[in-house]
Amino acid sequence: MQQKLSVQRASNVRRGRVSVPHHQTMSRKSRIETALGMLVTVWIKIRQVMFECKDPIEISLGEFETYWPYIDNVWVKQRSNSSKEGHCTTDYYMCRLRRPTHRTSETRPLPEGKRPRKKRTREGGVCNFQIKVVRFEGAYSTVTIARTPGSSCAHSHSLDHIDGVKRNSGLMEFARKEAVKGFLPSSIYTKFQEEPEKLAEAGGKFCTVTDVRNVSAKWRIQNPEVKLVPHDGYEYQKGHGIVRIGRTNGNSESAGELGPLKPSLDTPLPPDILQFPQFSLEFLAPYLPKDDGKRSFPHVTLSYASSMDSKISLLPGMQTVLSGPEAKLMTHYLRSRHDAILIGVGTVLADNPGLNCRLEGAGGFGGLGRMWQPRPVVIDPTGRWPVHPESRILRTAVEGKGKAPWVVVSPGAQIHPQTLMMLKGYGGDFLRIVEFNQHWRLRWEAILRSLASEGIKSVMIEGGGTVLSELLNPEYTEFIDSIIVTVAPTYLGSGGVGVSPDSKRDGQGKPNAALNPRDVKWMPLGQNVIMCGKIKSNTIDGDL
Repeated sequence: MQQKLSVQRASNVRRGRVSVPHHQTMSRKSRIETALGMLVTVWIKIRQVMFECKDPIEISLGEFETYWPYIDNVWVKQRSNSSKEGHCTTDYYMCRLRRPTHRTSETRPLPEGKRPRKKRTREGGVCNFQIKVVRFEGAYSTVTIARTPGSSCAHSHSLDHIDGVKRNSGLMEFARKEAVKGFLPSSIYTKFQEEPEKLAEAGGKFCTVTDVRNVSAKWRIQNPEVKLVPHDGYEYQKGHGIVRIGRTNGNSESAGELGPLKPSLDTPLPPDILQFPQFSLEFLAPYLPKDDGKRSFPHVTLSYASSMDSKISLLPGMQTVLSGPEAKLMTHYLRSRHDAILIGVGTVLADNPGLNCRLEGAGGFGGLGRMWQPRPVVIDPTGRWPVHPESRILRTAVEGKGKAPWVVVSPGAQIHPQTLMMLKGYGGDFLRIVEFNQHWRLRWEAILRSLASEGIKSVMIEGGGTVLSELLNPEYTEFIDSIIVTVAPTYLGSGGVGVSPDSKRDGQGKPNAALNPRDVKWMPLGQNVIMCGKIKSNTIDGDL
């Protein structure tokens, strides 16, 4: 994890936990579209996602125990670390092909008549891919799989290549369970071969009868008196080996099906799931986060829904719906494209939001773990928010439909130790920002730099009015990349909560425009109109 700059963690229980940046070579849109197909061929894609590990993968403990045995052939454990409290354990792994295939040594003379062994030629040379697996036990136990800082960006070989080098334990454990029932290795192997698609998806594309014999050998040595038999419906035929003679209605132990190789994923989808947008959102592309090299600060997008008179709510603390169905889907798409959603404490107190992505294919909505789920970040300098297990954000995290929040507070905020440990138990945390203004307001530069140090590469700021109005002031333009506003065809009136920067004057004291976004684009979307623009200048981020 990168060095923390302007932030003091309340404790180091969560150290090693990784947030989920989405800035790798494959675009987020492509990954979302891929995941829709993933609902059909989930199993093989899960193995590929866990193999590539382009983004840190945060999954439940149950998901980890289900999927890891079918991908563990890729890795060799190096070491393990545990927190003092015992809630967090970090295991470090390197790719099995990190070491050379063989050590160079003087060739010894071979016995007469013996041919030299054919040595495997490694695809792509030595692989320097390394990961860490962080297990956190709390109200919602999670496992995060992420590349370590010294790792290569990609493997030097394919998943098929490693499957040919080493068989995974999930596949071999299934073979072992069949072996201890007294079945012939050749019969088990024949069953494997009758369902080649399931076998390949489970990593057994290169499985041989020798692999099955090796797995059953230990049990066979301990039980030499047992006569091995073929499965029900199979028999030995000279010249053909074990063959199937007919389908039976026997029990699952002899039905010849490889069900355990593909765990059931038929969990019901939640009723509040949203269909992935069927309309084009290409117009958003120029304003979304991109992998444009190392940045000192995250990509920041201001996004909110506004009336024609620039109001976001009818009254302070009153939730007001301004987005139509299409704009709502667009908002959840934007959430899926950012690492974090940031709001002020006033919005949390007024709306009790979930701050998650409910698109089909997201984590908790048909996807793996907490895929595409952004990290909620609540700006609460004085600790006003009474964090409670019944709050919607925490209930969403427990249900696996989102992530627990990070609450940004000032050094003077009084946080009860029980509240601190409770939030940590749900996977959240308190971040204490040292740098703040004399009016207790936290400095945005410090907040954004601290989020960057925690691995956040992009932030979507959704509210409320105070936060948005402050960030629209010119002094913050070098920290804000884009603005995406949903304009509703209504006027909320003078009593509403407005979003607007402070009035500005030029050098002669004459009124002047406070902010002029550039590269502006207007796009009708259902009953709304979407205004997109860029705020940050072309100054290199690293120069800030």
